Amino acid sequence: MTLKKWMKRWGLGIRGKLWKMMKCMRSGEQLRLDDMASSSESLATRDYSVSYSSQAAGVDTKVENSNIEEAESSLRESGYLNYEEARALLGRLEYQKGNIEAALHVFEGIDIASVSSKIKASLSRRCEQQNRRRSQSDTAPPMSMHAISLLLEAIFLKVKSLQGLGLFEEAAQSCKMILDTIESALPEGLPESVSSDCKLQDILNKAVELLPELWKLAGSPQEAILSYRRALLYYWNLDTETTSKIEKEFAVFLLYSGCDASPPNLRSQVEESFVPRNNIEEAILLLLILLRKFAVKKIEWDPTIMYHLSFALSVSGEQRTLAHQVEELLPGIMERRERYSILALCYHGEGEEMIALNLLRNLLRNRGNPDCVLELLVASKICAKNMVCVEEGISYASRALSELHGRCNQMASVANRLQGILLSTQSRSVASDSERISKQSEALEMLERAEKLTIERDPSIIFHLSLENAEQRKLDAALHHAKQLLKLEAGSSVRSYILLARILSAQKRFVDAENVINTALDQTGKWDQGELLRTKAKLQIAQGQLKNAIETYTRLLAIIQVRTKSLGAGKNLAKVCVLVLYKLNTPGKEYAPGNCFNENKGFLTFYSHEVLS
Repeated sequence: MTLKKWMKRWGLGIRGKLWKMMKCMRSGEQLRLDDMASSSESLATRDYSVSYSSQAAGVDTKVENSNIEEAESSLRESGYLNYEEARALLGRLEYQKGNIEAALHVFEGIDIASVSSKIKASLSRRCEQQNRRRSQSDTAPPMSMHAISLLLEAIFLKVKSLQGLGLFEEAAQSCKMILDTIESALPEGLPESVSSDCKLQDILNKAVELLPELWKLAGSPQEAILSYRRALLYYWNLDTETTSKIEKEFAVFLLYSGCDASPPNLRSQVEESFVPRNNIEEAILLLLILLRKFAVKKIEWDPTIMYHLSFALSVSGEQRTLAHQVEELLPGIMERRERYSILALCYHGEGEEMIALNLLRNLLRNRGNPDCVLELLVASKICAKNMVCVEEGISYASRALSELHGRCNQMASVANRLQGILLSTQSRSVASDSERISKQSEALEMLERAEKLTIERDPSIIFHLSLENAEQRKLDAALHHAKQLLKLEAGSSVRSYILLARILSAQKRFVDAENVINTALDQTGKWDQGELLRTKAKLQIAQGQLKNAIETYTRLLAIIQVRTKSLGAGKNLAKVCVLVLYKLNTPGKEYAPGNCFNENKGFLTFYSHEVLS
């Protein structure tokens, strides 16, 4: 029966009839329309009784009018309001009123499997009709676009209801069904005839954005990753803002979720195109895409994009790439101080110390930049590695201490440690003994102060305390700190063993020193034994065990040759080993025990050139 005949038969306007229908549905009465009996999907063919009368006492008239207008639209398009559509309208009414459980109860009555198959058929047929000229044999789609939007909205509201009740996995499955339905019906993406429906597009946008969040809440990170990729790879006709939001959320999830994502399996890709191999690479790719969108003014600037990209590139060792990205940003996007700081850290991480120092000099020269403690400490650390800049480094460390004003003990400890190292370095280049002793005492005082300010023991501070005491020939104190360092690091550092062995050798305890080196060799891999073997050989020479020293140098030379072939490094050290072996095997050359540990040369001469260089 057509809509016109139906209206004429009943003699009522559509709005009046639908008002009566909605009241009957909520009051528990059964609505029977004899003229709609020809439709197997009409309300008259099913008994529908819902006991919501107690909850619907205060009905929001505005919400009811909205639902009635929806029903009017469905009636105009199809001539009848079927069972699923009626439930969709009533469920939405309950959801809008905040009755989530009641809304879910109504939505559960919709046969989603049956509805999904009809939506697939309708969308597929509409797409086919758009791609070819319509003929007489073409039949009308089973469902109108309005009905499709109404039912998809009902499924989405069911998803939101399940989410509100904490049933995240069920919500994710229902949300996934929406996307499965659309994707299977339109495998090539949404055509204009479908995407032009604003309500349907809005539902799809929300469903695509919500699905990964539901999987995360359900504790299924792999499903969340697949949902994110699906949202970005399939043509959902999402707006730029929604796509960018999904890309950023996906990048953040890849970086910090702790879940290892398998490489994406793309259905079609350009030959030799880049495919990310792990989480970090995929996150970097997404964040670079966001930066490009900003560069072409498709999105607004979001500073968190740069923060996440800085983290991703730093942990992957791509500091130079990060520096290039920062340099390519338009002026005014990033503050001058932040730009210079990031660039300095990048070049410092890449070993370009002077470039980093020059950037920091330009920044710190301006006294208008308050609270530059981090930049001052980095500059001081760089200066500590360069004898020419020691005086400058001391001034930076002193300035950092003055700006801290006791606010942060940890930062103050770092500043004191750096100043102690710088003063110790400076003491080696002074002319007079009195000035050298003064600088050494001041350096030791700074290092001890740094140790007191730390909450937990800092291996770096203890190492330099031991080294400075050894330099000043305070061997008992140096030995005490070296043992503390070895215990603190649980024997994980080669330099701790070497430091302890050389302090023992300075006390003429060569056997103990060699035993320390042997213990270290037992716990160290072949590739890291070079410096240990070198120290052991010198200890054996000091004891007059020249044959043993030759064997040790031979082992060292074999390791160096293997490393040279595989890594192309260590050629200079190999030449040194060959030269030493030649001298050891040359008759007439005497090696007095202790020649390698001449006290007149000082402990640091032996240690710094052998280990720190």
